[in-house]
Amino acid sequence: MDAKRPSGRRKPRAVGHALLDAVLLDRIPLDRALADSSGFAALDERDRALVRHLTATALRRLGQIDALLAGFMRRGLPGRAASVQNALRLGAADIVFLRTPAHAAVNEAVSLLTAPSARGYRGLANAVLRRLVRDGARLGASHDAARLNTPDWLWRSWAGAYGEAAARAIAEAHLAEPPLDITVSAAAEDWAGWLHASVLPTRSLRLAPAPLESLPGFRSGGWWVQDAAAALPARILLAGLEGRIEDRRIADLCAAPGGKTAQLAAAGARVTALDISAKRLELVAGTLDRLGFAAELVAADLRAWTPSAPFDAVLLDAPCTGTGTIRRHPDIARNKTPADVARMADLQRALLDAAAKAVRPGGRLVYAVCSLQPEEGPEPVEAFLAACPAFRRLPVGAEEVTGIAPFLAPDGDVRTLPCQLAGQGGIDGFYVCRLERRGGAAALS
Repeated sequence: MDAKRPSGRRKPRAVGHALLDAVLLDRIPLDRALADSSGFAALDERDRALVRHLTATALRRLGQIDALLAGFMRRGLPGRAASVQNALRLGAADIVFLRTPAHAAVNEAVSLLTAPSARGYRGLANAVLRRLVRDGARLGASHDAARLNTPDWLWRSWAGAYGEAAARAIAEAHLAEPPLDITVSAAAEDWAGWLHASVLPTRSLRLAPAPLESLPGFRSGGWWVQDAAAALPARILLAGLEGRIEDRRIADLCAAPGGKTAQLAAAGARVTALDISAKRLELVAGTLDRLGFAAELVAADLRAWTPSAPFDAVLLDAPCTGTGTIRRHPDIARNKTPADVARMADLQRALLDAAAKAVRPGGRLVYAVCSLQPEEGPEPVEAFLAACPAFRRLPVGAEEVTGIAPFLAPDGDVRTLPCQLAGQGGIDGFYVCRLERRGGAAALS
């Protein structure tokens, strides 16, 4: 830390405190809070990395942190002191999990309590944090970390869908910071060498987290960031098409931030990328521009959109609760509820109905969600197939997509779990189903 900047040591924690308040009090997703924070943007690269890691750790380990804090206080803080609680949580993450030197961690956490309503808690905070310095690591090591850091409703859902052992393995996968996955359009082995990355069975590249712009090939458009699981829906869609991809019209619906659009464009398809948010569609445009790809961009609500002609294939990566991405977005575990699952499932059914209308006879529809909840994965598909006999499930074969075999369900759908590829750093949780619109003469050939 720059010694010429005496307030600099406190500034990153103050930014982190504000971010934790935004996520836990205002229910703002962490990525959006980071993007909107002028304080975060003003930090140098090293301090931004610290704030991101510290805040994510506090969220990732929130159950353990709250259990530790509760053990050191005779009674909980009142509701009006929620921001004080978040300052203590940040200090606990610093002390117990980041192993910041004790004196600095305690002083910086206490210094966060500057608001008039918070100053009266400085003595309590100092005492609690000093007890954490003495006993926190020992007590934390005795915790059932997977269970404590997973909300009850999520644990019950995953145990019911995948079994108790798998639920525990999923929760354990969420405790570690995930690696960086990227997709390249060609020469995976060459890029792996240049980036010091490993090639996963699915052909995604994996490397240690690093500032993107510092990596070879970012500015020149050699690759784009995309979790290995997020790369599967487009690969499944492309694998199901025969003949010249260049002759195929493909729609990527709910396209932002653009990784799947890039995959389709890189394969040579004529791509229409649609998203309800014009602002998020700018992310797609920026990605395509950096990579040197082109696509037709449409800002519209899929439920009210009618294409000029039906498509050969449609990819619907539907909005969802994102519970399959908790390893990358630990705020999701704290800010999503069963009501969100029900609401998103209703939306997904409506979007599936709308997407189906954009598929020509004989064409393909790939439905995907990055959620572990069955209400958002297979259940909308089953409801759609029951109501729309013009479509049938088209099972994915192990020979169609490199490395897909471990993720295939008996019915030919694809389900990845965060605990899979555990020895290589895990993978996001995704559900993917491929459907075909019946139609003999107009079928893809």
